[in-house]
Amino acid sequence: MSRTRLFVYGTLKRGFAAHPLLEGAEFLGDCQTGPGNFLLDCGDYPGLVRLAGGGKVRGEIYAVDEKALALLDDHEGVPTLYTREPITLEDGAEPAQAYFFQGPMAGKTLIKDGVWK
Repeated sequence: MSRTRLFVYGTLKRGFAAHPLLEGAEFLGDCQTGPGNFLLDCGDYPGLVRLAGGGKVRGEIYAVDEKALALLDDHEGVPTLYTREPITLEDGAEPAQAYFFQGPMAGKTLIKDGVWK
């Protein structure tokens, strides 16, 4: 069965509310994106955005099957609130997929250290 590498950076990470949705996924490790990315504080969750001058975002990588990916896409509101697109990781490992925020940026603050706490 085909598996997709998925970069998660917010509520899907270990210890956060949505992590149970990754049950059965293979944890591949902690990682960081390449430059050009920021997290937005959207209140109860973060949003990953590409911005000129952006930094790096820290998160986790999982290998997920197609069934889990469909469940996660639904949870993340793809394609309205988020889109799932390729992202480059700093370690030079093969690219992964990530959820990019599509909602309005007005009134949201940047999380400059790239870590959702």
